[in-house]
Order: sequence, then structure tokens, then C-alpha cells
Amino acid sequence: MKINSSSSGKEIANFALAIHELVNNLPLTMRTKKSTGVRIEDGKVINYNYTGPVLEKVLKTGKTTRGEPKTGPFKGMPLVVVPLKENDEIIGAIGVVDITKGLFSDMIQIARRPEPINNDISKEES
Repeated sequence: MKINSSSSGKEIANFALAIHELVNNLPLTMRTKKSTGVRIEDGKVINYNYTGPVLEKVLKTGKTTRGEPKTGPFKGMPLVVVPLKENDEIIGAIGVVDITKGLFSDMIQIARRPEPINNDISKEES
């Protein structure tokens, strides 16, 4: 599979669906720099001609963006959108919508294990 800055929604759909599965079917959006892309929910492509304001912002800035859109189907829901780059050139953007209203992100933070404490019990027992 080859994705470039002109790939269409139909051309990127399988890649986007794979990532959708990896994030436990959270809604996902993806587009390329020169073409609109896909909106995926519940394991299905809802739209092959999708774009959104945060996807477009990331395409312009090349920086990961977190926030809540003020318009569109995901209005008010936390999301993260990252740029897709090839040879330091932005070719697309992909975003995941946290429909749990932040609980998914919070759980990731909570689940991170702290660094192991360097406390060798065996030395104390001798």
C-alpha cells in the first residue's frame, strides 16, 4: 500500500480501518494533503469525502493538535490529530476522536506504570 499526498479517501480507507481497529474502534478521520479522506465509525467507512477543521489545521502546521472541534459531527469531543510525513513533507493527517469524553485518554495516563524503584530487597535480607 502506498499513500501519497494525493491519495483519495478510497485509496487510504484500508490503512485508516486498520488504525481504527488498533484504537478499539474509536471514531477515526484521515485525509491527504491534496484530497479529502475518510470518516470511520463502528468499523465502517461513513464518508469517503471527509475533511474537518482540525485535519486541515494539522495539514497546514504539521503539528500534532489536541482539542475539541467547535463544529461538525465530533463537536465538543476530545480528539488528537497527527500529521503523516514522508521525507519531512506533510502528506496527510489522521485523527482519533475520544468519544468517552476524555476517559480513554485519562485511562492511558492512569495505566502507565511508574518507573521501577531500585530497591534490592535481597541485599536487605542478608
